[in-house]
Amino acid sequence: MPWIAIGIIVSIALLFGLLVTQMPKGFTSELEQIGTGKPAVVFVYDPNLVSSITQTEQMNEARDHLGDNVFFLLARTATPEGEAFIAKHNAGSTEVFLFDSKGVLITRKPAVLDANELMRLVR
Repeated sequence: MPWIAIGIIVSIALLFGLLVTQMPKGFTSELEQIGTGKPAVVFVYDPNLVSSITQTEQMNEARDHLGDNVFFLLARTATPEGEAFIAKHNAGSTEVFLFDSKGVLITRKPAVLDANELMRLVR
């Protein structure tokens, strides 16, 4: 009987580990990363809008393909950092910004951009 219990515990632990590795990574709001050597995609995120969820899903997919070569950041509304970014760039809710590796604004577009379009912008 102890071997069955151990087998069940190990199976549950392996399943949990698999689920954790398959979960999408979150996005950071550390906007000071802009201009630190990698291009940055910044999305003005408003949690009250459904389009924000859709855009972050597309950003996750693009990040899966581009890896750690690009920063994917959120400028969250109703936070001091996000509101400062919004004011500085006169940004609207659900807008996507692309900065080059030196922090120069390359383009800005209204969301929702699909993953392929995000990848084309970065390349």
